[in-house]
Amino acid sequence: MHNQYLSEQQQRQIEAWLAEPMARTEWPTWVLIATLYSAWLTLILLSPVLGMGISAVLLCVVSAWHLSLQHELIHGHPTRSRRLNHLLGMPPLSLWYPVGVYRTSHLLHHRDELLTLPAVDPESNYVSETTWAEAGPLMRFVYLARKTTLGRFALGPAHAIVLTWREAIGQVLAGQAPALRDWLPHAAAMAALLWFVDRYSVFSPWQYALLVAYPALSLAMVRSHYEHRAVLNPQHRIVINEAGWFFRLLFLNNNYHLVHHDMPQLPWYLIGRVYRANRAAYLARCGQFYFSGYLALARRFAWLPTDSAVHPQEAVFLQQAGSRRP
Repeated sequence: MHNQYLSEQQQRQIEAWLAEPMARTEWPTWVLIATLYSAWLTLILLSPVLGMGISAVLLCVVSAWHLSLQHELIHGHPTRSRRLNHLLGMPPLSLWYPVGVYRTSHLLHHRDELLTLPAVDPESNYVSETTWAEAGPLMRFVYLARKTTLGRFALGPAHAIVLTWREAIGQVLAGQAPALRDWLPHAAAMAALLWFVDRYSVFSPWQYALLVAYPALSLAMVRSHYEHRAVLNPQHRIVINEAGWFFRLLFLNNNYHLVHHDMPQLPWYLIGRVYRANRAAYLARCGQFYFSGYLALARRFAWLPTDSAVHPQEAVFLQQAGSRRP
């Protein structure tokens, strides 16, 4: 697994870790899959005993964790079979997106020279000057609010769901094959899951959607709140967040985000090891775009935007990206 920023010695160390039985068998990811689905099923069946409040909180965490698992599956773990990995991540515990749609969007995001560009980077939190100029007061409020921790937690999922579903409906009505291939199986799986929830849990389908699936997406969006910034050096656009054990496990070490962008195929259980072995180098390379944890991030930006809602240098970024293309 080559990385241009690591020394030969560091590269050999990573190759040695990848050759260990843990990485060759991918047993941590298999254990994660079994644990996650078992936990979700157990919580659904025990929810009449636990009550709606406790069940909703625990199911929210499990469903957000499932989104992190989908991210791992997209990047080729635990098997080399794209189809099998897709099936492993297909159960829509958090309802809102097919894993195939997420895969297409997320892999487009892994073009570091285009990171943060509106309408180019699918995961950008910025809008273009044109979009801002054409937006009314409500949408400008949403664009600014999602740059704050509380606004992203409360409004970020609604904004993402509306945009994604609006695009999907148009594609499905137009009969576009990729949309049909992703959304029709997802709709069937979602219907089956909500039937099971309605039949065996304390939740109605609407209660599950509002009390579990929506806050699960909110919790997942904590990680991506200020994951990238609009600066000229692509390496300086990607954050390092030294989160505590809970968020490291919940996000499968993707808080060390520069490490993940360096080596997208590196399995989640090795990301922290690689980071700790090269901490000083990574902090230097990200231009000190660093937080000591998600609580530190929230304290700083709970009510204040992280930066401008409008991308500050869109034309310059496009020119820079063009000059780097072969």
